[in-house]
Amino acid sequence: MKKIFLTLLAIFTMTTSVFAASTKQEALNFFEHYVNAANSYSPTITSMYSPSARIIREVVKPDGTIVTRVTNTQRYISEMRRSQAVAKIRKYKNHYSNIKVVQTGTDTYKVSSLRQPSGESYKLKAYFVVKKQPSGKWLITEEMMQTKVQMLINAK
Repeated sequence: MKKIFLTLLAIFTMTTSVFAASTKQEALNFFEHYVNAANSYSPTITSMYSPSARIIREVVKPDGTIVTRVTNTQRYISEMRRSQAVAKIRKYKNHYSNIKVVQTGTDTYKVSSLRQPSGESYKLKAYFVVKKQPSGKWLITEEMMQTKVQMLINAK
């Protein structure tokens, strides 16, 4: 009886650790899907944001000071749709490196990275907080990107 109990306990422990690792991998897979959608100008990108997502831009000024702009999902998606046409013509893309995924809560992960805009040699900080919904769908609940060019007009 003791052997059976220990065997079941070992199986449960191994299974639990596998599920934890796969959830982190799911968050990374979602982020990679987001990057592919953004870089291909897919209209599906707008459905990857929570309706109440917090969008943060840290504008890095030439003197090194940082000005923070925050806006809501509705405004951000509206501006994203307008700017996609120009970005597509310019073949603008973001490349991400040093990607790290850290669990911050139940079914919630922070994906941090360095973002390099196409045609630039510098890299800027970025992070995305992604959350798995009860339906199984992943959504971005917070996004922060540093930028040298302020694109969010009159952000609050």
